[in-house]
Amino acid sequence: MLKSLFVIFKGFFIGGTMMVPGVSGGSMAMLLGIYDRLISSIASFRKSPKKNAVFLIKFCIGALLGITLFSRFIIVPLLEAFPLPVSYFFLGAVAGGIPLIYKTAGVKRFGFNAVAYPVIGIILVLLIGILPEGLFTPTESFSPLNVLLQIFGGIIIAAALILPGISVSQMLLMLGLFSPLLAAMESVSGIISFIPLGVGVLFGSLLSAKFMEKAIQKFPQPTYLIVFGFLLGSLGELFPGLPTGVNIPICILTFILGFCFIYFLQILENKKTN
Repeated sequence: MLKSLFVIFKGFFIGGTMMVPGVSGGSMAMLLGIYDRLISSIASFRKSPKKNAVFLIKFCIGALLGITLFSRFIIVPLLEAFPLPVSYFFLGAVAGGIPLIYKTAGVKRFGFNAVAYPVIGIILVLLIGILPEGLFTPTESFSPLNVLLQIFGGIIIAAALILPGISVSQMLLMLGLFSPLLAAMESVSGIISFIPLGVGVLFGSLLSAKFMEKAIQKFPQPTYLIVFGFLLGSLGELFPGLPTGVNIPICILTFILGFCFIYFLQILENKKTN
């Protein structure tokens, strides 16, 4: 029972924080120690369909509750009212998860690999950021080339769902799809025009999950360190700037609270599993 509640709670927190611009659901899943389980449940679903289905249903229940309740009535209003303190809370949460990532990666000493692989992750994030804006937006002609580009764009967006470090909202903004997608939701024809993008997201999610599962199994340390680089490379979207005046001590406090929240949640999780 307690184990199920942990899964639902983590889904709740991940779902709620995913709606915050710059916050990656994959990063939060990794910080909360549930990332590997999610990847294996999707990529290897047919190996244990009943067990994986139960786990994913619990997680999705929590995630949907988080999206509808946590983000709408808590995170988003707080972010609008107190942007700096709330942003520093999330920065603290990222910092609180760094020890877990390094522990999971098996880094025993600070050497070349501990620097090189995160740099690769940072470079990959920067390369995604230079893709031409509007490249994957539907056109009126609905040509085969545009359909293929949308499918490819969906695969890239799926990476934001699976790979820690890049948020879905951030990826949509980087690809110039955020505003067109919101506008398309207002009409049936608009939604239909984005069907190829949705196909790409579904295919890309399965492909990315299988890739990450194999990478974690065969090359755990490089994979986790590159993912850590993804996380670092995306911090620019989350960093709101330096606080001033009365916000300085408040932001320091919220940063510490965010750090402690993730760090001690991991300790509690370790005690539960040991």
